[in-house]
Amino acid sequence: MLSCLTEYLTMLMQTTKLSSKGQVVIPKSLRSAHRWKPGTEFIVEERGDGILLRPRQRKGTTRLEDLVGCVNYKGPRKTIREMDEAVAAEALRHK
Repeated sequence: MLSCLTEYLTMLMQTTKLSSKGQVVIPKSLRSAHRWKPGTEFIVEERGDGILLRPRQRKGTTRLEDLVGCVNYKGPRKTIREMDEAVAAEALRHK
């Protein structure tokens, strides 16, 4: 049990250095634990005396439940064809 606690605390309190290019290396144990691969984008937030890095959601991870109701359309359902025609008509209107 003590070894698990020591491992957990070690993972929480690792150090790294800022390079001359402004780069910081995230320790491998943290990258592995969070499954962060090369190219993962992060949102950087200013937090008092430090910063917070949060992984940016990948494109395509939006769930339908997150979008339902955001349009606030009240009326009968439209077919794909009807929607395509409406988009085409609106595009012509703005030419």
